[in-house]
Amino acid sequence: MIRSGTTVDQMVRAIGDRIVTGYLRPGEKLDETWLAARFDVSRTPVREALGQLSAMGLVERRPNRGAIVAVVTQEHLASMFESMAELEAICARFSAERMTGGERRALEMEHQASARLVQLGAEEDYEYFNTEFHSRLYRGAHNAHIQDLTVTTR
Repeated sequence: MIRSGTTVDQMVRAIGDRIVTGYLRPGEKLDETWLAARFDVSRTPVREALGQLSAMGLVERRPNRGAIVAVVTQEHLASMFESMAELEAICARFSAERMTGGERRALEMEHQASARLVQLGAEEDYEYFNTEFHSRLYRGAHNAHIQDLTVTTR
C-alpha cells in the first residue's frame, strides 16, 4: 500500500514498477478509480501519473476508452533503464559536489531507514523510503532541469 498523500512522482514510480515487473500486463485496462483506491489517493495524481507514463511509452491512452498498459519491447525497456542509470549517475555526482551537510545527513538517514526495512522484509514501506531517498538525491543535485528530467524518466 502506498501512503496517503502520495505525490504524482511516487504514483509514476509505483504504477511504472508494476508495469515493468509484469504485475500489470500489456493490454490491461488501467482504471483510474481502482488505482486511486488501491494506492489511497485521489484520481488526480493517478491521472497525471498515467499521462507521464504515456509519455514514457509504458501506457497507451485511447480517446473515450481510457488507458491500458502498453506493449513494451525489450529494446525499449533496455533504453529506458540505460537512460535512467545515466540520469541518476549525473544526479549522484552533482549531489556529491553540491549537497549541504544537512542534506547529506537526511539522505543518510533515509538510507539507514530503508536498510532496516529490507532486513524486516517490509517491501511496501521500503518502496516509500526508496522513492524518498531518490527524490532527495535528485534535489541534492541542485539542478532543476536535471531533476525534472530524472523524475519524468523514472
